Amino acid sequence: MKGAIFFSGKYGSTEQYAKWIGEATGLPIFDIKDTHADPSKYDFLLLGSSVLYFKLTIRKWAKANLSKLNSRSKILFSVSGAGASAKLNRWVEDSLPPGLFSQIEHVALPGRLDHSKLSWWLRNILWIGSLLNPDPQARKEERRGFDYMDKTSIEPLIKMIQRYQTTQATS
Repeated sequence: MKGAIFFSGKYGSTEQYAKWIGEATGLPIFDIKDTHADPSKYDFLLLGSSVLYFKLTIRKWAKANLSKLNSRSKILFSVSGAGASAKLNRWVEDSLPPGLFSQIEHVALPGRLDHSKLSWWLRNILWIGSLLNPDPQARKEERRGFDYMDKTSIEPLIKMIQRYQTTQATS
């Protein structure tokens, strides 16, 4: 099966994961802003998206390309500070067109929050939000940022992709 990586990110973490996965698998990588990013040319898709404001950054592209996504095998990696949880899965499912989440294998990857890349407005929103957060560790991260990027966390994705690539070799 012929596959490709399509990603959407805001501050660089999702792009970094896409590059690491591309290096490990040989899959081509497309930023969804690229006009050549056509998922209909591939049998399986690895979709990568940051999670901002409880929503996937790839959500509008997924809706616009729904007919091209429906007939293909799909893996989604989301990048955030939230970590794998039912709450994150709800955010992901709510971001996607109805029914699409049930067709996707979802892997949550740890992200990065670098306050130096954020606007003054967003830094202040995070600060205000931190005042309402009952979790002391999360409150600290919202105020100071965090970096949980980890190249080894892509291993489950590599195994999934290899499964699809093996299917191609045996077909």
